[in-house]
Parts: sequence; structure tokens; C-alpha cells
Amino acid sequence: MPPPERIPPRSMSSSPEFPQDTELLARGELTVRGQVREASNAVLYCTVAYEGREAVCVYKPVAGERPLWDFPDGTLAEREVAAYELSEATGWGLVPPTVLRDGPYGEGMVQLWVEADPEARLLALTENEEAGEGWKAIGPAEVGEGRTALLVHADTPGLRRLAVLDAVMNNGDRKGGHLLPAPGGRLYGIDHGVSFHVEDKLRTLLWGWAGQELLPEATEVLGRLDRALAPGAPLATRLGELLTTAEVSAVRERVTALLSSGRHPEPSGQWPAIPWPPV
Repeated sequence: MPPPERIPPRSMSSSPEFPQDTELLARGELTVRGQVREASNAVLYCTVAYEGREAVCVYKPVAGERPLWDFPDGTLAEREVAAYELSEATGWGLVPPTVLRDGPYGEGMVQLWVEADPEARLLALTENEEAGEGWKAIGPAEVGEGRTALLVHADTPGLRRLAVLDAVMNNGDRKGGHLLPAPGGRLYGIDHGVSFHVEDKLRTLLWGWAGQELLPEATEVLGRLDRALAPGAPLATRLGELLTTAEVSAVRERVTALLSSGRHPEPSGQWPAIPWPPV
């Protein structure tokens, strides 16, 4: 079967608000409409239809995953699903509905497509020395001709929640392009294939709260996760179907460490703190 040509996204309503979306994604007829060429792995733009309902989705077949030196081959799709399961357990709903299923190119991850709000601004460059009200500093960035500017991210509840979720899943690739501000103020994070490593690989743009105290909301959620990750608990069991035993244990240990410190993590200094390219 030849690879599909890239087709511009067509206008179609897809709402991650409804719980039956996972059934639609898992059981619906999957039709490939195009390919996202810019992605490092195979990312197919699809529609899925089931019992009179239809939605746009992304299909990432395992066969299209490029080998990585630090992650086992053929595991990225399962990590994407694990990120969704973990997000759902927090109650924050930060990852679009995601399932593991068979498709035209074999088993892979299928995720509901979320149209980003083109008017939303989550990242910016400023020539000021400080981030300014409503923003958090990331660090200096080259802007050409030997000049630098301060790269900043928005100071929003959604991004702060996502920073906590990333710390728990040990996200190694939180780029600006992986942030989807949806119409209505909802925020979603995507592309979690390089998460859940047992070693510290947290690379993110969301360092604006590094070292600051966790909000009470985050502490409460982490407490729930701690209980849900106990051996034999439903979340631990579900993650065990997608990750190795050591990786699930590492998730539990990261939750415990966050609760113990009571603070957002800081860069370890042993690994590049910001992904490249950052956007």
C-alpha cells in the first residue's frame, strides 16, 4: 500500500468532551486521508466512523516509528496511550482521547484530532529582561544577527497542570508545537512517545515554575495518583499493560518525589533541559 499524499485538514467537528470518543476511535472504520510530512515518525491524518458518528483523528502506526537509541523499538504508540491514561487519572483531561488499535498499516496509536485556536498565544519573545505579567521566563533565544531575546511561556493554570503531568510521565520532548490551545480555553498536550523512561529525561519549555511550590490542586491530584499507582490498583494495572514493570515503578517514584518535595522539579543539569528545536 503506497504512502498517502499530504492533504490539508478539512473542517470537521471533533470534541474530546464526550467519553464515547474512545469507543469511536477504537471500534470505528479508520480511513487514511493524508500524511503529516513534518513529523519525525509516520503520522497519518485520518477519519474514523462508527454507528453514524465520524471524527478526524491521527494514526501513528508502530511500523512507522523511527528507532531511538534510548527507547526500546516499537514502544512509542504504547507510551502515547499511557500518557492519555495518566492524564485521565488526574481528572485534568490534558491529553486528547487516545487508543491502541489495528489500522491500515498495522497496530498503532489513534488519537482524536484537536484543532488549535490560531489566536491563542502560549509562547512569545520579548526584548525585556523580565517576562512580564502573565508570562514566565524560559531562557534566552537567538533571534538573528547576533541578537537574543527572552523566550517566555504563558502563566496559565492549564500549562501549570501540564508541567506537573510532564514531570510525572518524564516527558522528554515538550516542544511548543506539542501544545494545543483549543477554542474555549481548553489546553491539550500531544506527542508523548518519548515519555516514561526510567532515567531522568525531562525536557520541556515549561520551566517557568521550576522550584516553586506546587499548588494545593496539584498536591491533591498527586495524592490521588499515588493511591491509584499502588500495586494492583486499576491505574497501575493499566499502565502495566503499556509499559515495563520498571517504568511503572518509576512513575510511582516520581509521584512520591514530587509529594515529598512539594515543589515543581528543576533541571537536573545531567540532560539538556529544553528540547531542540524548542518549537
